Amino acid sequence: MTPTRSQHGEDRTVTSETSNANRPAGHRRRLRTAAAAAVVTALGATALAALPGSASAAGTLAVQYRTSATGATADQSEPWFKVRNTGSGSLPLSEVKLRYYFKSDSATATYRFACSWAVKGCANITGTFGALANPTATADRYLEIGFTSGAGSLAPGADTGDLQLRFYQANWQTLRQSDDYSFSANQTAYGDWSKVTATRAGALVWGAAPDGNTPTDPPTTPPPTSPPPGGSGTLWDDFSYSSYTDPKISANGWSVRSNSGGPGVPGATWDPSNVTFSSSAGNTVMTLETSTNGTASGTEQTEVLTKATKFKNGTYAARVKFDDAPVSGPDGDHLVQTFFTINDLKAPMADDYSEYDFEYLPNGGWGEPSNILYTTSWETYNPDPWQAVNQHTEGRQSYDGWHDLLLTIDDSTIKYYVDGQLFGTHDAAYLPERPMSVNFNQWLIDLNGQTSTTPRAYQEQVDYFLHVKDQVLTPAQVSAKIAAYRSSGTAFEDTVPTS
Repeated sequence: MTPTRSQHGEDRTVTSETSNANRPAGHRRRLRTAAAAAVVTALGATALAALPGSASAAGTLAVQYRTSATGATADQSEPWFKVRNTGSGSLPLSEVKLRYYFKSDSATATYRFACSWAVKGCANITGTFGALANPTATADRYLEIGFTSGAGSLAPGADTGDLQLRFYQANWQTLRQSDDYSFSANQTAYGDWSKVTATRAGALVWGAAPDGNTPTDPPTTPPPTSPPPGGSGTLWDDFSYSSYTDPKISANGWSVRSNSGGPGVPGATWDPSNVTFSSSAGNTVMTLETSTNGTASGTEQTEVLTKATKFKNGTYAARVKFDDAPVSGPDGDHLVQTFFTINDLKAPMADDYSEYDFEYLPNGGWGEPSNILYTTSWETYNPDPWQAVNQHTEGRQSYDGWHDLLLTIDDSTIKYYVDGQLFGTHDAAYLPERPMSVNFNQWLIDLNGQTSTTPRAYQEQVDYFLHVKDQVLTPAQVSAKIAAYRSSGTAFEDTVPTS
């Protein structure tokens, strides 16, 4: 049976990075909203200097911290920050990342990040969670705060203003923060804080991390610029097809979906004629168009997938164009634009199920109010009542435009990259037990985001797909392989064995 995503599409709530969780049915698509305190603290114009033990790159930036949740335990931790440019030149905030270090409440605890309010705009603030390589008594996780290009730059002497941030356990259980490395109950007004680190373009410029966990910009040596020799099978396709009826599509192992079923709006159809091919910047791209008039019968979704389930460990790469706005009609639908691998669920909570997702929601959905990119590694799930065992990383910002998406799987780790930068690292507990298919699809979670009956259409585009079996390639190695295929004029190659 062709694997589909009807199991996840309607009521999924995913868990946060660095752990798994069984989500009770009562929590489906529900995120508790916490009211943020509207506190504004005035700062003087005194120059900020790094504290003892901080990074030595004085004159670049300084980080101030305060908390509005001072209890030893709390529903949520509320680290608020200001970043100040203490240098003599402009400071692009997109080059800056902060890390707040904390001790997880349990080995399986999952966390969610939220921005309550920010002078720079919450849409320009990102938050992701990671695990420390060298856990200490006060820290084994960190929350990394970043800025999109929309946050702009700071002039000398200027600061970001309030970044009123918070994070909480995904199950909304009370968390303990009194044992967190970066927390201080006494810090109720903004002040320099060396227990939060800041990097600029990957170099540490502020603060001191827990012992043995200084953030660096990997890799420390330049990656190889040519593909590794040998290999045990490669699938490469630049989608040089004429139309969805081109016989080469099937001959090359792809299926353009037409059968009914999930995921998405019940009663919607999957229309293969909405998969088209055109030229862009000298390359052929595949376009998946999804349209709706606000009714189930008037909703057409699209999916292209491999007919074979022969993909497991190795490297997966695709260049995908996400779109925040429709190509026609009113905006606002709860759309999902994807690139993923999957196999079938043989039984509820079957432990040999596998799925690895890039999912972009340009208008939010699943309880999220605006655009968000998920990467999710699945162990298993129960469709009814809903329970999910997965690990998840999120980026709350716009990903409109072309992006190089890279997934690597070996015998110990799953890693997701976006545009050459590590986006999420997931644990060995979520490694695949069986081979999978490769899929691209675009579909609607529901019809609640936009209730108009005016027809509208959305597009996701795909430039290429590459899989290298049983080899973990760096982003630079992937780029080199793609350049080699294109310089040689190779449009398609499949040497991946079927077993």
